[in-house]
Amino acid sequence: MPDKKTPKKEISAGKTGMSRRRFLGSTALAAAGFTIIPRHVLGGAGYTAPSDRINLGYIGVGRQTRGGLTGWFLDRDDARVAAGCDVDRLKLDYFVNRVNKHYADETGNAGYSDCKGYGDFRELLEQDDIDAVVIVTPDHWHGVQGVMALEAGMDVYCEKPVSLTVKEGRAMVEATRRNDRVFQTGSMQRSWDDFLRAAELVINGYIGEIEKVVVSVGGPPDACDDLRTQPVPDYLDWNMWVGPARHTFYNEYYAPPIDWDGWARWRYCDRFGGGGMTDWGAHMFDIAQWALGMDETGPVEVIPPDGGEYAVLTYKYANGIPMVRDDFGIGNAVRFIGTEGTIDVSRSVLEVPENLENQEIGGNDIRLYNSEHHYLDWLEAIKNRTKPICDAETGHRTATVCTIGNIAYKLGRPLKWDPEKELFENDSEANSLLHRPYRGPWRGMI
Repeated sequence: MPDKKTPKKEISAGKTGMSRRRFLGSTALAAAGFTIIPRHVLGGAGYTAPSDRINLGYIGVGRQTRGGLTGWFLDRDDARVAAGCDVDRLKLDYFVNRVNKHYADETGNAGYSDCKGYGDFRELLEQDDIDAVVIVTPDHWHGVQGVMALEAGMDVYCEKPVSLTVKEGRAMVEATRRNDRVFQTGSMQRSWDDFLRAAELVINGYIGEIEKVVVSVGGPPDACDDLRTQPVPDYLDWNMWVGPARHTFYNEYYAPPIDWDGWARWRYCDRFGGGGMTDWGAHMFDIAQWALGMDETGPVEVIPPDGGEYAVLTYKYANGIPMVRDDFGIGNAVRFIGTEGTIDVSRSVLEVPENLENQEIGGNDIRLYNSEHHYLDWLEAIKNRTKPICDAETGHRTATVCTIGNIAYKLGRPLKWDPEKELFENDSEANSLLHRPYRGPWRGMI
């Protein structure tokens, strides 16, 4: 994925004094609508103005955060990793030490310690030197943490799926709009060339009328009732890890230690995640929605396998296009079947009809949002106060497709869906599954 990095400049070894958010809120220029102050007004060469730098706080610092999600931002002069939060003390210590060492090495100040660690995300949200947060917690936390961050006036990057329930997703969209925040969903495939090309070929009719879309991802979550109780490690706040979800005993299956060589498996358990349907589905159904021009709506019917006419989970859109979850031989991929050809796309495959291999998208064709880098797109949207490529509404609509599919699997019957009202038609049982009751202090928050 192309990476447009700005030239690296010196980062002050001391505290910045104020965040970009605080700086802009306290200047007459901000009141007048300006968001960038010329560097020469505030300092000489190598000076990074408060209005140019975005201070980031990370909520959740496990494996996903330890990869490029932190490293990329550390290498920029217009962003500063200022804080981290986690209920696992060992993961938090690793994150804070890594960040501080990076800036210490960069500035030549061996005592650099500006990056702070918090065991409770609410403490991080109280810090007025944080402009934006990166939410990388298990799915059952996204709704509460996302809404609270938005209400605190922070811009948000939230890993996919944006929510675990439909009601959570809508609450995050409303909080984004109400507080005039920038929200990017971590569906980064939209910022990859192959997915953009596939979507533009489809939406512009280069393979004719779409007859069917096939999404190859994993299925619904398990109850995980066969796991045994394990002692809670002394470095983990298990009660806080469970948070608003229904309480359960600890097992490292949910929250593996820092040296676990793999992805945490909470995502396959129904009280914390949505299985493959929401894990990889949040990527692949997202591309299907994009290519079909359905970013602000969704299907009108979802039908689970019935052993007869419908062998696999089937969605139907108002325009008559069916979309199914099925394995067509390529894992975590999307197949678009048109009257004039088929396109397969995944992270490692882009197969188009031979006559389209060198096809250029015409000047009068629909051009989709072209983001060359997902993280950079978010930073630029924050600076310009614009919508990024995968805004809260887009992320919510994709997550909704995944979630109502899981509800159909659970109930085992066809469901009529109203994408405008975001309700099932004449089905109170199905509608009761559009949200989950929260426990303890989180009860009633969404």
